[in-house]
Amino acid sequence: MSARKIIIDTDPGQDDAVAILLALASPQELDLLGITCVAGNVPLALTQINARRVCEVADRRDVAVYAGCDAPLERALVTAEHVHGKTGLDGPELWAPSMPLAEPHGVDFIIDSLRREPSGTVTLCPLGPLTNIAAAFRKAPDIVARVQEIVLMGGAYFEVGNITPAAEFNIYVDPEAAATVLTSGVPITMMPLDVTHKALATRSRVDAIRALDTKVARFTAEMLDFFERFDVEKYGSEGGPLHDPCVVAYLIQPELFSGRKINVMVETTSELTLGMTVADWWGVTDRAANALFIGDLDADGFFDLITNRLAQL
Repeated sequence: MSARKIIIDTDPGQDDAVAILLALASPQELDLLGITCVAGNVPLALTQINARRVCEVADRRDVAVYAGCDAPLERALVTAEHVHGKTGLDGPELWAPSMPLAEPHGVDFIIDSLRREPSGTVTLCPLGPLTNIAAAFRKAPDIVARVQEIVLMGGAYFEVGNITPAAEFNIYVDPEAAATVLTSGVPITMMPLDVTHKALATRSRVDAIRALDTKVARFTAEMLDFFERFDVEKYGSEGGPLHDPCVVAYLIQPELFSGRKINVMVETTSELTLGMTVADWWGVTDRAANALFIGDLDADGFFDLITNRLAQL
C-alpha cells in the first residue's frame, strides 16, 4: 500500500501541533503534501508561525506551510487564547521560525493540489475552522468531486458545546463554511467532542511521552502540561483532551475508532444554537447520511500510537 496523500489544514493550537507531529512521524502511511493554515485558535499571523515551528522542531523544514484565510467566510473571527495561551502554543520556549512560508495562498494550494493529483487520491484533514476548505470549494467547484475524503475534527452531539452551550469551537467560528463542507457530497468522517473528550492526556500518558527524552518529546510534553490545565479545571477530567490528533490517528489506525454513518447539519441562523452540529444519531429524520460520526476510541491504543510515533522523530 502506498502512503495516503493528505493536506493538513490547521490553526495550531497545542493539539494541532501533536497531530502534525504524528503525521510527520508516519511517512509509511501518510504522504503530507502540505500544511495550510487558517485563523482559529489564534489569528492567522500566529497559526502560520506555529505550524512552521512544529515542522522545525521535527527537523522537517522541507514541508511546505501555506497561509490561508485570516477570517471566517461571513463573520468576525472568534479565537481561543483562553485555552491555548496568547501564542497558541504556550508551554514550551518558542522561537521565530527560519523556514519561509510557501506560496501561493493556502486556498489556491488546496485547489492546485486537487487538480494536479489523480482524482480521488487526496484526503483533506481540517483541524480547525473549515474556512479554507469551504473557500476552495466555492472558488473551484470542480475540485469537490476530486477529494478522496475529508476527515475533520469538529462538532459535537452528546457532549454538546465547548465554546457555547450548543456549539463546538471549530464549527462555531465559521458555521457557514462547515455547512458548505457538510453539504458538499464529499465522503466525510467527523471527530466530534464525543470521541475527543475520551482521548485524555492524563499525567501518566504525558509522562510516557516526556520519558522519550528527545527534543520533540520534551516540546510535546511541555505543550500538554500547559494545555491540560484549562480542560482539567473546566471538566474535572484527568487530563486535557487531544482533539486534533484523532484525525491523523484515524488515518493510520482506523480500527482504534468506532461510530455511525448519519446525517449531520449545521445551524447557521439561530443566535441561541449557532454552530451546533445537529447529528441524527438515532435516525429520526429522513435526511440522507452525509458523515461517519465517530463516537468512541481505544484511548490506550491511541496514546500508544502517538508515543511510539513521536519516538521516531
